[in-house]
Amino acid sequence: MTAGRRSERILAVAQAASEVGEALADVLAEASADASGRAGANGARRDEGRRDDAEGDGDVAGRVADALAFLRRRLTGEFEVDDFGFDPELTDTVLMALARPLYTRWFRVETRGIENIPDAAGALVVANHSGAIALDALMTAIAVHDEHPRHRFLRMLGADLVFQTPFLGELARKSGATLASNQDAERLLGAGEVVGVWPEGFKGIGKPFSERYKLQRFGRGGFVSAALRTRTPIVPCAIVGAEEIYPVLGNMPTLARVLGLPYAPITPTFPWLGLFGLIPLPSKWLIEFCPPVPTDQQPAGAADDPMLVFDLTDQVRQTIQQTLYALLVQRRSVFF
Repeated sequence: MTAGRRSERILAVAQAASEVGEALADVLAEASADASGRAGANGARRDEGRRDDAEGDGDVAGRVADALAFLRRRLTGEFEVDDFGFDPELTDTVLMALARPLYTRWFRVETRGIENIPDAAGALVVANHSGAIALDALMTAIAVHDEHPRHRFLRMLGADLVFQTPFLGELARKSGATLASNQDAERLLGAGEVVGVWPEGFKGIGKPFSERYKLQRFGRGGFVSAALRTRTPIVPCAIVGAEEIYPVLGNMPTLARVLGLPYAPITPTFPWLGLFGLIPLPSKWLIEFCPPVPTDQQPAGAADDPMLVFDLTDQVRQTIQQTLYALLVQRRSVFF
């Protein structure tokens, strides 16, 4: 990679740090720019400037109108929420918009195999888990929504701790997440939703950096049982890049017990840099959705066969592990 190209990528990463704030101030900035343009227009460019101003005014007016309409719907309750608490308008308009700069600028995520997620039917996305904080789940949800031609939402299955945490639990519900239970998974899959599960759980996101990209145990295969009962395909998903955002060098078990957390990680930046240590390192991410594993060809009652469930679980796990190895070879470097 040339020095010039590396410099361009570094500048792109740096720009992401302020993009969220710029997005929030977008309407005011455009209004100010339009005003300056009108004041400076003169001579032969006056007519063209007026046309540009009119278009700019129309665009700003449209944005303001959309924002006011959104606020009106929120205040009057004219928005839809499903039985799980999922608020698609809030998720699409606000939550994903705030997280998207991480996806596009900071981690520069490359998504592959999005065609393996069906256009309308249900599917169970099963991915590896890492990174101390579950940003990989958030980036996967944005990948499914932004890269899929039907802009589908990923309904994530989360641990009890997520929904027991004040504010975070409510936010997770509104973004489409629900408790990682077979009952909820089967309801969502049966309704034709794309469901995401990270079977490694806290063992995956809290593992030390020395064990990066080595999959932890997948549990008893509850996700496979849910897919078998609803006869929906399983889409293995491999995520490269999350291991490096917070390299876990150690753990603080006493602090973890006091806070009621499964672990309290020590990273190269935390707790040494305080709150600045919570800024993730700008690693280069690759997300690949592998060809689906069909379940509709299995015999009736397959979900109650422990050997079949184990075999399918192992098949999915091996697919993810081998894809991780292949992606690591293809990635040019940790940060580029």
